[in-house]
Amino acid sequence: MKLNWGERLAVNNPIRPIQQQLEIEWFRRVLPLSTGGNILEVGCGRGVGASLIHKAFLPSQLHIQDLDIEMIRKAKYRYAPSEKKGVTVSVGDVTHLSFKTGTFDAVFGFGILHHVPDWRAALREIVRVLKTGGIYFVEEIFPSLYQNMITKHILLHPKEDRFQSADLREAFDRAHMPLKASFELPKLGILAVAVKP
Repeated sequence: MKLNWGERLAVNNPIRPIQQQLEIEWFRRVLPLSTGGNILEVGCGRGVGASLIHKAFLPSQLHIQDLDIEMIRKAKYRYAPSEKKGVTVSVGDVTHLSFKTGTFDAVFGFGILHHVPDWRAALREIVRVLKTGGIYFVEEIFPSLYQNMITKHILLHPKEDRFQSADLREAFDRAHMPLKASFELPKLGILAVAVKP
């Protein structure tokens, strides 16, 4: 699902990069990732998270995708010519990823699943493209943040089949990828890491 003006404002605010940097530091402490890997970020937006991933994990290949062509255009201009080596930017749908099974050492998703109408299909695709031992680093928010009396009139999100903590955890278990670690603020959101067995 593409973002509307309210959501773009929310995710492109100047505090968001600071938040993502803190989340990446938490990810690194909880489950380190070797440098030189092949990494995918789904729902990359304007590329802030990808830039932080690039600096923190030094991948040999970093693929970033978003459904919104406008966000992809912004992401392309985030990198200086010298930084573009090994970075691929493309339009893509997280429910139908164009990569072979077992391609990535890690996938990052900063608040993407709650935007996807069939979020379980998106999770299955993420698991599919991970290598055995691959890590999914995930940040998600719960409906109380985006479907409350104020935000439901400003932000554009799917309205049916939204997940709470228990639903998300169950979906990870059904995908045979239980969470290895998580940090949760009840009714607000979760940071988690899961490893593909």
